[in-house]
Amino acid sequence: MEKNRPSSSPANKPPVRRIDQRLTELITALYPDERKRPGYAKLAREIGETTGGAISGTYLWELATGRKRNVTLEQLDVLAQFFDVPSEYFLNDDVAERVNSQLKLLGALRDTRVRNLALRAEGLSPQTLDVLLTMVDEARRLHHLPAPADVDDGDTNRSEENQG
Repeated sequence: MEKNRPSSSPANKPPVRRIDQRLTELITALYPDERKRPGYAKLAREIGETTGGAISGTYLWELATGRKRNVTLEQLDVLAQFFDVPSEYFLNDDVAERVNSQLKLLGALRDTRVRNLALRAEGLSPQTLDVLLTMVDEARRLHHLPAPADVDDGDTNRSEENQG
């Protein structure tokens, strides 16, 4: 009967094994320029100053590199508070996927040209937006870029859907 236990059993901890990946994604999102990214000791001090929680630079490095996985809920809460994500981000694949999609959008909007393109498109008709999306998709194809994952905010209707 032991073999039929769900994947969240102590012997099989996939979410815990992904804490290193998720922590690294958050650090990269907050500090996209690797040259300006603080070291783990400085980041740990920043986390402590911002949240009042205690985490050492060494322990932060061990978590981010996967060398340690025995993180407490309190430490997850401190990390979540600092990075402004729900605590469930570290343990729930669906939450992590939603947050990562939002982080990707925020990262794209850091580029002034991308932000200006989005702001200039505001107020255009759904049909015109569809034409622009098609043009951008074709430009991405010509540059051999992968199709971006759509950000679903519940308001991403194409014009043919609107014409019903």
